[in-house]
Amino acid sequence: MGAARTSGGAGGGRRRAVPWLVLGLWIAVLAIASPFASRLSDVQRDRAVDYLPASADSTRVARIQDRLPGGEATETVVVYHRDAGLTAADKATAADQIAEIAGAHRLTDRPAGIPSKDGTTLVYPVASTEPGQDEEARNALVNAIRDVAEGGDGLSVEVGGAGALATDAAEVYNSLDGPLLYTTAAVVALLLILIYRSPFLWLVPLAVAGIADYLSMGVAYGLNQGLGTSVSGQSTGIMTILVFGVGTDYALLLISRYREELRRVERPHDAMAAALRGCGPAVLASSGTVAAGLLCLLAADLNSSRGMGPLGTVGVLCALAAMLTLLPALLVLLGRRVFWPLVPRHGSTPKTRGSLFTAMGGSAERRPRAVLAGGAVLLGALALGSFNLPGSLKQEDSFTTRPEAIAAMETLAAAYPERGTQPVTVIAPTDRADAALAEARGTRGVKSAERGRSGGGWTELTVLASAPPQSAAETATIDALRDTLDGSYVGGPSAQQIDLEDTNARDTVIVVPLVLLSVLLILIVLLRSLVAPLILVAAVVAVWGAALGIGGLVFGPLFGFEGTDPGLGLLSFVFLVALGVDYGIFLMHRMREESLHGAEPTRAALTALRTTGGVIASAGLVLAATFAVLTNMPMVQLVELGFVIAVGVLLDTFLVRTYLVTSASVALRRRVWWPGRLSRAPEEPAPAGEREPVGV
Repeated sequence: MGAARTSGGAGGGRRRAVPWLVLGLWIAVLAIASPFASRLSDVQRDRAVDYLPASADSTRVARIQDRLPGGEATETVVVYHRDAGLTAADKATAADQIAEIAGAHRLTDRPAGIPSKDGTTLVYPVASTEPGQDEEARNALVNAIRDVAEGGDGLSVEVGGAGALATDAAEVYNSLDGPLLYTTAAVVALLLILIYRSPFLWLVPLAVAGIADYLSMGVAYGLNQGLGTSVSGQSTGIMTILVFGVGTDYALLLISRYREELRRVERPHDAMAAALRGCGPAVLASSGTVAAGLLCLLAADLNSSRGMGPLGTVGVLCALAAMLTLLPALLVLLGRRVFWPLVPRHGSTPKTRGSLFTAMGGSAERRPRAVLAGGAVLLGALALGSFNLPGSLKQEDSFTTRPEAIAAMETLAAAYPERGTQPVTVIAPTDRADAALAEARGTRGVKSAERGRSGGGWTELTVLASAPPQSAAETATIDALRDTLDGSYVGGPSAQQIDLEDTNARDTVIVVPLVLLSVLLILIVLLRSLVAPLILVAAVVAVWGAALGIGGLVFGPLFGFEGTDPGLGLLSFVFLVALGVDYGIFLMHRMREESLHGAEPTRAALTALRTTGGVIASAGLVLAATFAVLTNMPMVQLVELGFVIAVGVLLDTFLVRTYLVTSASVALRRRVWWPGRLSRAPEEPAPAGEREPVGV
């Protein structure tokens, strides 16, 4: 007896030491990751050309420009405008300021002013090779030009052009990190307080999510340095959202199961071990599904999409590691008192009361086919709204605010409606430069073409279209130049936008089937069925269509957006399918568990809904709220993506996953598990007194 007691005490001591060991390991990991996490913003690239594949024409133009004398030019325009018409003093001021800029910086040529026909506007194209590829130097150049080019007394002066637009975009993306993190943390904190109704408990998962986010930044920097993974403001923002959203979901599941085990088990570390055994496999499976879906983005040709796959996966895996190791360790160390004032006492039973999900299960049980038909009609009607989505998003419409570069473009568009104001860059072989120049000038829609720098066997041509930037007519001119100029490459901001749309279209055709196939295979292996995975996948596709349709109904009429980001369809599909199936796993896994324990099909479906509905609803609210944080950001692309995913998660949580999938399971009964063994009715036991044949 004494030996047994001593052994048990030693074993208990070792178990109690485990949380402290885990805590020490995390401190060591964070110390290693800290120098790398702080440098992630240094490798962030947000130029349009950085998003494009290496094979795109506009990317090749930018790369060749880097090798020309002076490197890639930063192109800006300084716009002087007075509503009543420019005075002689205004023109003199403009000339003096441009001369000061030319004297202080290395420009490609002497700027010449171009007056508008109505006399209200004077524009000076200013291009410099001074910064080269250095983004900080480019931003410094643009800001230096803005410091000199100042108006007053009715004279407005605005600096626009591709270089100024890139600087304004970089400032917006660089300003996202702090507000995005703080807003996300505040939203998650508020929801956790409401869910747990405890003044202390919410701090634990929130702090662990913050630590996981910091670790993911260090790992993302390592991927960039080791594998060349592209990092953009959009991908790092999404990574933070995933860490807090998915990580909090896993915390909700674990803490819910831990609270349940504390009522059955006396010691907190034993209760946590039981909780991890109970919900750990489902959390691992769901995170694996999300990671597999995100990694399908590696097949994309677009750099921004391809880079988002690994960064999103890093966020999910860091959240998983933190929530399955650090969170349990902290909860065990804090003991039962962390749940105060609703402390789960050993041997107590929770209060039972009716719930929304019990009512949902009742209607699904009574009229499953009617519920399915009504849900299908509703989702189909909402999906029709996607036909109302505005066209492709132009650069000048990509900000929710109005930075100076956009104001300059609007002034130019109003003052020079008859001509283009944004040059198209052509890179031609030097031995064909004269012929290419003649062909460009003869192309329909070209207003002017001039020869530029030469070097390394290439010559730069500056072409000005007669149509406004990013209009249908200018797009036709760029397409005509690409068809006409054999051996030459056509680039510039408008060409980059065309390549962006074309690449997104190709990526969608490749990535969408990969995501569907990978998720379907994982579900088949996990659920040991073919019908149930098909139901889950069909459900998330329906949710995606409905969420896009709702976006089409509000983006233009309500939000006033002039266009839709070309990558919205693909990225929203990947996230909604991966995250939606995540919740489906929790529901169907519990349904399968109930069936294995002998529950008849309808009872198994309703029990699964009643027991997991509350946790799924809480997790869905948190995830939707974290993505909704993006709608407060100053970039239209982020607002649209955050809105569609948040709406899709809410539809999935409160309609499709909990209501329609349960109704489908009730209607199909055992057939939902076909062709697995659960699809077959259990054998009837032999009648009493009747002997089964015995084989010899």
